[in-house]
Amino acid sequence: MLAPERRSRGDLIAAALIVVFVIVAATVVWLRSDARGTTSITAEFPAVQPETALSVPENLGERWRADSGVTDLPLVAEGAVVTADGDAVIGRDPATGDEIWRYQRNMPLCDVISAWGDVVAVYRDRRGCSQVTALRGSDGLRQGNRTSDADDAVTLGFDGTYVRSQGATRIELWRSDLVRTVEYGRIDAPVNPNSQPRSGCTIDSAASSSSKLAVLERCPGEPTDRLTVQNPAPKDAQKPEESGSVVLEELSPGTSGVRILATAGDKTALYLPGDGGASKPRIGVFDGNAKAIAQYPLPALLSPDAKVSKVGTGYNIWTGSQVVALSSTDLAPLWTFDGALGPGGAMAGRTLIPVADGIAVVDPITGQQQSRITFARNDSASGPITTAVLGNYVFEQRGSQLVALG
Repeated sequence: MLAPERRSRGDLIAAALIVVFVIVAATVVWLRSDARGTTSITAEFPAVQPETALSVPENLGERWRADSGVTDLPLVAEGAVVTADGDAVIGRDPATGDEIWRYQRNMPLCDVISAWGDVVAVYRDRRGCSQVTALRGSDGLRQGNRTSDADDAVTLGFDGTYVRSQGATRIELWRSDLVRTVEYGRIDAPVNPNSQPRSGCTIDSAASSSSKLAVLERCPGEPTDRLTVQNPAPKDAQKPEESGSVVLEELSPGTSGVRILATAGDKTALYLPGDGGASKPRIGVFDGNAKAIAQYPLPALLSPDAKVSKVGTGYNIWTGSQVVALSSTDLAPLWTFDGALGPGGAMAGRTLIPVADGIAVVDPITGQQQSRITFARNDSASGPITTAVLGNYVFEQRGSQLVALG
């Protein structure tokens, strides 16, 4: 029979030190972890996607409002309305504005977008706007995360297939699982140092579709902006596959203010401001090889805070005082609407355009006003006002506030 094992005082001290070390190490990991600075409260009762409105209401009035200083358009996802202010992303009940879920981090919030029924939020750490989280729209449950090098400020866009993160020196596209499909521009310590076609460029604007990514940039040694059209999902995400790239010297000789308005299929629409003389402001349409195929005059220069929104199947440009509707197929202008405060939104087969005394209900094919919903906005009505619709509710982003109308 073996004698029972007897532990010495030294054994007990060693064991105690090991326990203390483990606790200290775990505490250090916790203090340095992202989880310590993250609040994630999911919905007890998830939002329910309402039925699509069958008609435009005759009357609308303000139901509630909330601060949303990070967004520049109303975000709706899986039955919830989403606000983003400070470092918090909040899913709200569309009828009451009550909070149903919350996601918050101890980092600056760069931008937020709704995509694939999720909400994609990007926070800034020491690598730039690199901390990306996808949240399910109905309840705020985390769906995925990714990190990567990024600029200190980015703008997010969604084309129906990819989320686009655009900074001043680089662009990324992400699939619905947040896997990167392409990176373009600056790369820190790249695995393939010669993979990018140019270096040192500043990105002015970008747009994407399921088949093309269009980038407008200004590169060293070039007299004016360059338009590059490429594959949004090349075989290697670090090796862009260009289908065409052109310096816009003839179409925009030395002028500033050129920007990409929209991309549809393999076509891209650019705003060309002209030179203030014989060259007037216009929309230039380019094909998938970055070749100019059409030009259309604009009545005036675009305002610095001009907005472009996808409304129905086409695109609406808010110039600062007008809406110019673009075709979904060839990006040609279809009609203009005067006295607008924003690009508008779609509801029940109609286009809702914010105006000074309410909302104009417009035929999306002809641009003719069919009716007017009159109400008073209890704040500045100078625009831009962006619009979204969820069920029978209309949401407006007015400056740093989201306003619900019903």
